[in-house]
Amino acid sequence: MRKKVAIQGVRGAFHQEAARNFFGSDIEIFECLTFKELVESVERGKTSYGIIAVENSLVGGILPNYALIRESALTVIGEVYLRIVQNLMALPNQTIDSILEVQSHPMALAQCDDFLLQRRNLRVVASDDTALSAKLISENNLAGVAAIGSVEAAKEYGLEIIAPSIESNKANYTRFMVLSPEQNNDTQIKTNKASIAFALPHKSGSLQNALQSFSRYGINLTMLHSLPQVGQCWEYYFHADVVFRHIDDFNLALKSLKNHTNYLRVIGVYSTGNFINKNSTN
Repeated sequence: MRKKVAIQGVRGAFHQEAARNFFGSDIEIFECLTFKELVESVERGKTSYGIIAVENSLVGGILPNYALIRESALTVIGEVYLRIVQNLMALPNQTIDSILEVQSHPMALAQCDDFLLQRRNLRVVASDDTALSAKLISENNLAGVAAIGSVEAAKEYGLEIIAPSIESNKANYTRFMVLSPEQNNDTQIKTNKASIAFALPHKSGSLQNALQSFSRYGINLTMLHSLPQVGQCWEYYFHADVVFRHIDDFNLALKSLKNHTNYLRVIGVYSTGNFINKNSTN
């Protein structure tokens, strides 16, 4: 049976590409307009898995998505680092000079700042999704309007790329987490990374004491974000990713960390994802 995977966006979105890189091409895509809808589709059994963007190497973390994952009943079973190539696309037989408006997701627009700043005559419009912008241009035959998105989106909706690879920095990667209702079954053998969330007493030295739990057992802290605890002024949840040599080291660090926290959740234990490179003509 084909795996049914929830993505944010429509066909041609980078989420779809990340899903294919993790699961293979023989999957069924379930389109979700919002990240909340994506998470809920997996929780309610509409899909078997979800894949959700959490961080971009140029514009940083998508912090609301960390909260969505933490508050859900889902677990992280893997990750994908996808090289993001942004392309300007429009209806056939148009040029950059004929374009008056550019539409795309705010994160995609931010990744193309340099290109857009050089063309101040363009009206820039934020949308819900890169591929959805391409789809609407195609379906409504919008001349003079361009979208920013993937090569796959241009192919899917019959648009032409009039300016390839317009992202400001070519070292442009987005990290996606793979969500499942079930725990990873390979935690004792193949895993070397974990995502956790914790909260600390509001007192001096609490974060320092917590972080020492990692260094004590040779664990590398690769990411740390703080998010507010809603309803608790100036209280925070901390989201962390750690890389370890052996699962036993992680379990010992976790036991130590519990002594310093008043909330602790292991969101997932999985294998470090590979960086997937590509160019704008793939």
